[in-house]
Parts: sequence; structure tokens; C-alpha cells
Amino acid sequence: MTIPAHYVRKLNLKTDSINLTHGAGGLATSQLIEELFAKHFTNAWLDEGHDGALLPPIKHPVAVSCDAHVVTPLFFPGGDIGRLAVAGTVNDVAVCGAKPLYIAATFILEEGLPLSVLDRIVQSMAQTAREAGVAVVTGDTKVVEKGHGDGVYISTTGIGEALVDYPITGRMAKPGDAVLISGSMGDHGTTVLGQREALSFAGSVQSDTAPLNAMVQALIAQVHPVHVLRDPTRGGLAATLNEIAHQSEVGIELIQQAIPVKPEVDAVCEFLGLDPLFVANEGKLIVIVPENEAEKALAAMRSSPYGKDAARIGSVTAENPGIVQMTTPYGGKRLIDWLNGEQLPRIC
Repeated sequence: MTIPAHYVRKLNLKTDSINLTHGAGGLATSQLIEELFAKHFTNAWLDEGHDGALLPPIKHPVAVSCDAHVVTPLFFPGGDIGRLAVAGTVNDVAVCGAKPLYIAATFILEEGLPLSVLDRIVQSMAQTAREAGVAVVTGDTKVVEKGHGDGVYISTTGIGEALVDYPITGRMAKPGDAVLISGSMGDHGTTVLGQREALSFAGSVQSDTAPLNAMVQALIAQVHPVHVLRDPTRGGLAATLNEIAHQSEVGIELIQQAIPVKPEVDAVCEFLGLDPLFVANEGKLIVIVPENEAEKALAAMRSSPYGKDAARIGSVTAENPGIVQMTTPYGGKRLIDWLNGEQLPRIC
């Protein structure tokens, strides 16, 4: 894509802001694409400057997932809306048992958004895409009037290639399976809330936003079969396990002391009256495998820097189908029900 020679003034990424002409499809749009988006996302498909991308054939079944990202604030310790957009989509494709390959991204920009903010977001997306080994191959940009958005919203679609010839879904949990988690619960949600509400005591908490596809690939290479892979995002561990229990028509028994929660996250949640089991994560993996594969699965997860705190947290049972329960440190049983209402709006 080349800007006509008579368009002379380059964008000032430090002082300029988004205006309505950037979404009008004319010279300003071309300039925004070439000087900002293409600078970070450059690849053979995107550099064609076409309305879409012609991708090479994929030998195995194709996995597709889409996501929308409206988090506020746009930047937070451990991540930002750009890293979240790429990592979230990569993870949704990966938990289908697939290798993520391509991403399409749509940006809804609010008039008045500083270009310095947008440039920082796009740069973060590009860095995360490189980490995950995926290419942003096509996209779109729209601009809405000031007051009709909240800076920037990002919608993404991910495409990947299946790594296994059997289904890995929430319907495949079997009685006797082990329930594993790749790390501590509630990091992302408490971080975003702490930033949003300017809670000084939450300053040590960091989001776990990260692409997990390398961990998934290592897991699939070493463990067979993997029954369920999920990332416990909105609604946290509790909501995701309830979905699995419902879809597979099984019970799930958790051990409270086995579930990793960082002390600082636990402190923030206790102060605010939240339960970390219901708080969102953006870089964690739930893995359900046969009992005899549990140790191999944990070793594979711990081989990733994002899985060093992986732990077994429970088991799948034939009793109480559709129900998730947790054994407390005192030996009692606690029902872990579906989240009722919204604890933390706009956390992803």
C-alpha cells in the first residue's frame, strides 16, 4: 500500500489524535494504515494491501475462534488491550487442540484517541503475535464520534490447524480424570480492578495475560489423550468448570488447598469481598486428562514459563453430574456454583 505522493504531512505519532477522516476510507485512512498499522504488522499477506488475505491450504481440520476486547483501562500491569486481544484469541484457538496461525483484527477507534496510545497498543499486539508465532493477515478500522466509544475496542478472529485427530472439548471429561491448572487464579481480574479503582494496596498484583499455545503444543505432544482444554477467563475457574461439568454430565471435586492463589491476590479479593475462583484469568489453562497421564501433563505444563506453578486441583467423578464441589481445609464440602450477575465488568 502506497500513499499518493501529494499527501505530504506525515502523522505525528506523539501529538496527533484520531479524527473522523481516519475512518472515511480516503487518504487519511491510507496514511494511518501505512504509517502506523503496517509498520508493526508487516507480513506478506498484509503488505498486499488487499481487502482480505489469500492463505495457503491447511492439511488438517481448521480451528476458528473470534473474540472482542473492551477492557478498561487500556493499559494495566502485565498487559494491555493489544496483548490481551492477541493472547486471548491465540488461547481460544489453542484450547481447540490446534496450532494458531493467523489473526484478523478489527479496530473501533474513538475520535480524539491519541495516536501515541494507538501506536503503543498496536506495537504490543505485534510483539505478542511474534511471541505466539502468528501473523495478523487482515484487518479493518472504523472511527466513531467522540463520546460514542471508550478509546478503542478490538475484535479479533483466529485461525489454526488441528494438532490431533480426536476432539478436545468441554464434553469429553470422564469420571476418574484428573483436573489440572497451569498456575494461580484471579491475577488478571484483580489487576484490572485495582487499576480501575486506583487501589494503592493492589499495586503488586499483575495480570497474567499471555499466549499459551506453546504450552498446549508441548502438552499434546507428550500426553494422549487430552480430554479437555479450557482457559478460565470471564467467570474464572468456577464458571469454566461448571460449563465442563454441565457439558460432560459429570461431577467435579476440587481440593481448596491445592488451588494456587497468590497472597496479594487473595488479600485484594478478601478486602473487596470477591472470590478468586470467580475472577478472570487471561494466561491460565485448565487441563483434564486421564489419571494415568496427570504427571506427564504437569511436567509438560511446567516446562513452559507460563506453567511453572501448575498443579492438580481435583478429579472428575460420576456422582453429582453437572455439579462442582470443593473440599475445604476443615473437611467440609462447598458448592461452587455458576456466577450469578457480574462481579467485574469489562475485564477483557
